[in-house]
Amino acid sequence: MNIIKLHAIDSTNSFLKELARKEPLPDFTVVTTQNQTAGRGQRGNGWYSTAEGSLIFSVYKIFDHLPVIQHFKISMMVSLALIEAFQLFDIPEIKVKWPNDIMAGNKKIVGILVENNLMGEFITSSVIGIGINVSVKSFPDLPQAGSLSFSSDSVIIKEELFQSILKSLGTHLANLMNVRFEELKTLYEAHLFRKNVISVFEDPLSGKRFNAVIKGISSQGELVIETEEGLMSQVGVKELRLLF
Repeated sequence: MNIIKLHAIDSTNSFLKELARKEPLPDFTVVTTQNQTAGRGQRGNGWYSTAEGSLIFSVYKIFDHLPVIQHFKISMMVSLALIEAFQLFDIPEIKVKWPNDIMAGNKKIVGILVENNLMGEFITSSVIGIGINVSVKSFPDLPQAGSLSFSSDSVIIKEELFQSILKSLGTHLANLMNVRFEELKTLYEAHLFRKNVISVFEDPLSGKRFNAVIKGISSQGELVIETEEGLMSQVGVKELRLLF
């Protein structure tokens, strides 16, 4: 495992992607920083972090002809690896908020950003960015954000958590090509946030809100919801926002 530690950087994902363009990188190269000044999340959102309370890193993972159509296997496997690591620290009520935010109760504690490098119909490598709120005490204008330390009675040491996560990620990602999509889908759905619960959704374009129930995910990784009228829909990341 090749770990690059930086004092400060705009984005670990951007740094790692640029490094991979310049030179061949060993599989599972990791970049971590204490200060990330321009962290990125899903839908182009930023990621709030602090030097003392956050764990920020990105992983470069090489794949042997993973079909693009199965891209969501990466998000599922990363989410499940994190859940396994958090269970070692007795974090309660861990769930995955589709597509790949990790929740403790009703608070978001982890953001994940997967950026894939493609060759034709295959994914050759991915840069997987992970931001974890370990002990951040306040989140300006982010009422749904929380920290691991507020969700557990255990004392969480960042370096121990980091090593546990890297071990779990390494094991899970190394096995990704050997696990069928449907098998991963079943495991992922078992941890799906607000599954079978009436939730509020918002159309980001129109601002329209409506109630629906999360039923699972599709074979393409889309969210499957059932509306109050009993209609089933499959929606992508940019099509709806879960407000709950």
